[in-house]
Amino acid sequence: MKLGVIGCGKMGTALIQGAIRAGVVSAENVMGCDPYENSRMTFQSATGAAVTADLAAVAAGSDVLLLCTKPLDISQVLTAATPWVEGQPRLVISIAAGVTLKALESVASENFRIIRAMPNTPALVGEGAAGYCLGSRATPADAAVAQALLGAVGLAVEVPERLMDAVTGLSGSGPAYIYVVIDALADGGVRAGIPRADAVRLAAQTVLGAAKMVLETAEHPAVLKDMVTSPGGTTIAGLAVLERDGLRSALIEAVGAAVQRATELGR
Repeated sequence: MKLGVIGCGKMGTALIQGAIRAGVVSAENVMGCDPYENSRMTFQSATGAAVTADLAAVAAGSDVLLLCTKPLDISQVLTAATPWVEGQPRLVISIAAGVTLKALESVASENFRIIRAMPNTPALVGEGAAGYCLGSRATPADAAVAQALLGAVGLAVEVPERLMDAVTGLSGSGPAYIYVVIDALADGGVRAGIPRADAVRLAAQTVLGAAKMVLETAEHPAVLKDMVTSPGGTTIAGLAVLERDGLRSALIEAVGAAVQRATELGR
């Protein structure tokens, strides 16, 4: 597989690093394209792949195009790439937030098979969470490529497009919610006398460990919560405060607000 990456920013770099590390693609079969030299050099240094500012060279020489450009640039990029792929079908995976399959397919050549994806920033450390959906011309083999690329840097889940805004509100925006939780937990530790640096590390590791317990045991979070909660103990005292002050409902509403905003931006 020859893979072209259009947009060599942090997310494109992270996805290719993960794909190379997982053996999904080799560095010699990747070419990154970006108009900015600094971005190209950073991408090349991180991945070992070739880079260019020539979009035509990438479009003509790749089997799969990974679009990591800004949403406003997507139409221009697809239009510019079209003359170089006539008669040569290409899989295009777009990670542009809010750009629908309908919008992508309306400007893309019929030779482009489109997949829309929404990864999140923890992909930068190999622990991402992504949703993706298939366009009208995409095949099961194309879905397998998307699963391999996105899954190389974390969890990847195929969903119908009607749920992509929900993915954006949950896992796309979710890291920011958890950073607030970590910061607040650390503040609680500092209030109790733990030095700031230690409090942050303890809070972050606690969140990491709890998340791994959910994923690796496949137990419902409520079951795992009950395992920590002894009758009359410290944990139930803390949980009572969280329930009283509405942490659960606040997080539910935060996801809902982000989903609504994602829908508005996609119109």
